[in-house]
Order: sequence, then C-alpha cells, then structure tokens
Amino acid sequence: PPKGSTRKKPSAAPSTDGTATPQIPTLAEQLSILSSPRPFKNPAYTKNASRRTKNLKAVLGQEREREKLERERRRAEREEAMEIDGAPPARFMAEDDMPSYLFIEAPPSVLPQRRYCDITGLEAPYTDPITGLRFHDKSIYDLIKSLSASAAKDYLAARGVNPIVK
Repeated sequence: PPKGSTRKKPSAAPSTDGTATPQIPTLAEQLSILSSPRPFKNPAYTKNASRRTKNLKAVLGQEREREKLERERRRAEREEAMEIDGAPPARFMAEDDMPSYLFIEAPPSVLPQRRYCDITGLEAPYTDPITGLRFHDKSIYDLIKSLSASAAKDYLAARGVNPIVK
C-alpha cells in the first residue's frame, strides 16, 4: 500500500482451533514494487538536513558572477603583460572575443535564413508566385494550386506573414 495510507489491514481471522490463518496477499500487493529490493540505493544513506538547495536563478547568478570575476582576472593579467608600445600580446585577444553558452550576445549568423514548406515543413526551395506559399516539390505545388484563397491565407497566417492573396 502507498505511504500515508490510513486504512488498516484486517487482522488474521482466528480459525476454529484458535490459531491465526495467514492473510493471502492481494494481486496489487503481489505486483507492488514497494517491497522489491533496490540494489541501486545505498541503505546507509542519510539525508543532510542542513544542506540548503538552490534554485536555478541562484545557480545561474553565481555562475555569471564567477565568470565575471574570471574575466576581470584575465583583464588584469593582460594589462600587466602589455608591452611598452601598447599592443597586447596575441594570446589574450581571442579569449574575450569568443562567444560562449553563458552569453547571449553572439554575432548574427552569416548564413541565409532557411525556408521551410508551409504544408509539409520540409526545406522549401520554391515559392508559389500567386499565393506566396513556399513548397517542397511538384506534388505540393499541385496541392497549393487546388487550395482556396482562404486556406492559403490561413497557411500564410500560421507562418506569420500578412496574407495578401491576388
């Protein structure tokens, strides 16, 4: 039975000779995994009650602070290692300019934006000149030609385009 269950098991019914007969476990008790051994758990484990859990916001804040201190330390090292003419050594230049997962400020992609078929979601190299819908191949183009104007508007609206159907 689950933890916290308030239902008490009935005691074994005494037989006619006065001895108690063992209770037959129900199917649910037989199939229950609560009584099965768990070899992956450490039986000697005790939870540390004084340990405080941190939420994600606190952990990320500490990580940002640690990264900020590391950048300041590197900047101080770079200033100490500066040459007399003012040019920093080459090994310090690339470290601060590298984007990482901790920073959202990354340069925009130089690749063109990918276009996907409005009907199938596959990559779409073609666009219907009448409706403006993007399509993957000839069979989808035949389907687009058979669509009504309102259906084409709905597909364009799903993509976030102001539908202007001619």
